Amino acid sequence: MAKARSRTAARKVKDRWKSKKWFNVQAPPAFDNVTIAETLSSDKDSLMGRVTEVSMQELTNDFRKSHLLLYFKINNIEDNKAHTHYVGHTLTSDYLRRMIRRRKSKIEGVYDVETKDGAQLRVKPLATTEKRIQNSQKRIIRESMKSTIMKTASANTLNEFISNVIEGKIGSEIYKNCKQIYPVKRIEIYKTELISKPTREIKDEKPKKKTDEKPEETKKETKEKPKKETKKKDKTEKPKEDIKEESKEEPIKEEKPKKETKAKKTTAKKTINSKTTKKETKAKKTTAKKTTKSKTTKKSTTKKTATKKKAAKKE
Repeated sequence: MAKARSRTAARKVKDRWKSKKWFNVQAPPAFDNVTIAETLSSDKDSLMGRVTEVSMQELTNDFRKSHLLLYFKINNIEDNKAHTHYVGHTLTSDYLRRMIRRRKSKIEGVYDVETKDGAQLRVKPLATTEKRIQNSQKRIIRESMKSTIMKTASANTLNEFISNVIEGKIGSEIYKNCKQIYPVKRIEIYKTELISKPTREIKDEKPKKKTDEKPEETKKETKEKPKKETKKKDKTEKPKEDIKEESKEEPIKEEKPKKETKAKKTTAKKTINSKTTKKETKAKKTTAKKTTKSKTTKKSTTKKTATKKKAAKKE
């Protein structure tokens, strides 16, 4: 009997799916805590360290940034929410293949950078040219790429540096510096990797001051508007009598030049009509002369033909 009970207990296996729960994975605060995905897990500890891949199109609903792939890693869990932090980004393979073609040179680089708040990153830029260039030119372009990336990283925090990379500001700065060496076709940072998290906490500068200043300005304008209107009213009310007196005197002076202009117009019309009539008479005379000449030529030709016929009959 004991053996039969042990066999039945072994057959009864717990369903693991019933014990699991759904967790919402959220992006870091730099990306407005947008929900990226949903995952199943029975324990919270098993979620720690998971990496999710998301395109920039899903975060911003911008189709032009569908080639950007972002990676986020889960580092904290609260209730049914899994918070993440930035790990790195890459460009899709088809997007890179469009950039690289035959008879064009490709310039790559790998640089380890430290940001203002102590985070360490590995940045990999890529540049392409319209024609093949020499190795010496490639070396100079790599140096300019390195200098611009190092400067921007040391002057910005991790979140600011990532936003500059995604928006393409660093690529445009490198493009301006490389113009003097050789006209580069395109520059982009195709990969970034987070080596270590930031050690210092520095608040990012957010452009919210402009929004706070606007309502104060509007209040000042509303207070000042009625004062201006009152001044305008005083100015307009004073010279009313002068305007009435001027309006009575003005039409008497303006009537004379109007008559003169009308007379000038009539004289101009008469001169134009006289010129046109002269031209018409000349044209009629020329046509009459032509018709008379044509008639005389016809008569002479008929007489000649008649004389020729008479002479032939006599013969």
